[in-house]
Amino acid sequence: MTENTFQKVGSSNQRMYGPRKILACGYPPQDHDELLNFFKRHGFGEFPVLFVPETEEDKTLRDVIESPHLFGYGLEAGKIRAVILSGLTEKELHRLLAAYRSGGFPRPLLATLTPTSETWTVRVLLETLQQEAEEMRRLRQKEMRGKPMQPVKGS
Repeated sequence: MTENTFQKVGSSNQRMYGPRKILACGYPPQDHDELLNFFKRHGFGEFPVLFVPETEEDKTLRDVIESPHLFGYGLEAGKIRAVILSGLTEKELHRLLAAYRSGGFPRPLLATLTPTSETWTVRVLLETLQQEAEEMRRLRQKEMRGKPMQPVKGS
């Protein structure tokens, strides 16, 4: 179930899979308004946002994504912070990634809904994203250890 099939995202106006929604996981209730304002400031205010409570993490993404706008608002979340995007265009995805990079808002784990992932439970997807992020960190660290150190100017 955790076999990865990463695909490079283009930059078209073609919509990706699923209904146009944003699922926020792992955000405590005190961060909900700040996250909604972040999305609004960066042009995503028209997207329904769902806050996935910890009690819903054993449901499939397909079931959770059918929930209405602001589902889970004010409820306690699980431990893994992630944003699952559905129905965005490739350009919108790039715009949101750029907003996270420049906006000062902590970047969560990110995923887009796919026909495969919508059959997974939220919990399985979050654990898979966390494992993938850890593996990427290990690969980057290994890469950095293999590079020769650059001389410091002035020495």
